[in-house]
Formats: sequence, C-alpha cells, structure tokens
Amino acid sequence: MSTKSAINKEIFAPHDERMLVAVQVKRRTRKKIPFLATGGQGEYLTFICLSVTNKKPLQVSITKVKQFEGSSSFVRRSQWMLDQLRQVNGIDPNRDCVEFDLMFDNAFDQWTAGSPSEKGTFFQILHNACQRYLSDRKPEFINCKVLTGNSILHSAADSVTSAVQKASQALNERGERLSRAEEKTEDLKNSAQQFAETAHKLAMKHKC
Repeated sequence: MSTKSAINKEIFAPHDERMLVAVQVKRRTRKKIPFLATGGQGEYLTFICLSVTNKKPLQVSITKVKQFEGSSSFVRRSQWMLDQLRQVNGIDPNRDCVEFDLMFDNAFDQWTAGSPSEKGTFFQILHNACQRYLSDRKPEFINCKVLTGNSILHSAADSVTSAVQKASQALNERGERLSRAEEKTEDLKNSAQQFAETAHKLAMKHKC
C-alpha cells in the first residue's frame, strides 16, 4: 500500500471522508517547536492533504498530517476548511520550482514540495476543488500555472483543430496518391489501346 493510500485509510476513511490529493512537504522556514510540543518524537514527515466528506452537505478541508520517525502510523494535526483558504502562491510561474505558500484566515505557511510535478498535481486538484465546491470567496492563485476551465477548453479546441488538420492533410496526400494512380492507370489504358490498335493493323497487313 502506498503512503497516500495509507493516509487515506487511516486518517480520512474512518471519518467518512475521502482524500483527493496529498503532497509531501517541508517547511522553508522551520518553526521553533518546544520539545514537549512534539512529545519528544523527533523527526517527522509532513503531508498537506485535501479531502472531502462522502455525505452531503459536502465539506472540503485541508489537513496537515504527520508521520513521526520510527512509526508506521499517521497523526492528524492542523486542519482548515477550504473556504478559509485565501491565497495560493506558486512563487515563480516561469520555472519548475518546488516552493509554494498557503495563506488562510488565521495562518500562513511556506512549504517546499518533493518535486515540481507533485506540486503541480496538488495545485491542479486544489484549484479544481475550489471551482467545484466554493460558490464565492474563492482563493487567489498567484504566480502559478493552473489550468482554468477556459484554458482547458482552448487546449481541447487546439487539439481537435490539430487532429482535423492532420486528417485533412492525410486525405489530401491520399487524394494526390489516388490522382497519380488514376493518371498512371489512364496512361496504361492508352498504351494498351495503342498496342491493340498496332497489333490489329499488323495482323490485317499480314492477312493481306
């Protein structure tokens, strides 16, 4: 079982929730946490998870989950409702960076994802969830490349146009080949006809 599947099974499924996406992160600016606050458990892995309830009214939340060193279990830490999210900052839209910030009503965290692709997947699903589950007060996505509905439609339209152009080109090429084949057939037909006429004339000449 993958780590994300294990998180979903242990943290969200018992509360009748399902996890939509999770990204493993590290703090860019590590907070100073007293030894007693962590129970003296030492190092840990952190995951930012997006989940939704299975029953209506649907509630979407962002949860910080930790796994302490030497333990196979996961611990639910901070949690925010999706409508508390105010801003998602991708830091730099011009390069594949792993840094990002999340700003809530009462919190601000600076994170580093494991890879640009993990960050991109998290952003995409988070953005889609905001569009689907929030009717108003949607968070602001800045400095990040997120496919909106319009850009998806434009992308799809471009793909269809490209496919049509390729099909048209193939048909044109096929038409040209058929035209050349018809010309060759006509030439062969004319040659055969000329041969038949010549053969007939020779036959009549020898007959005479």
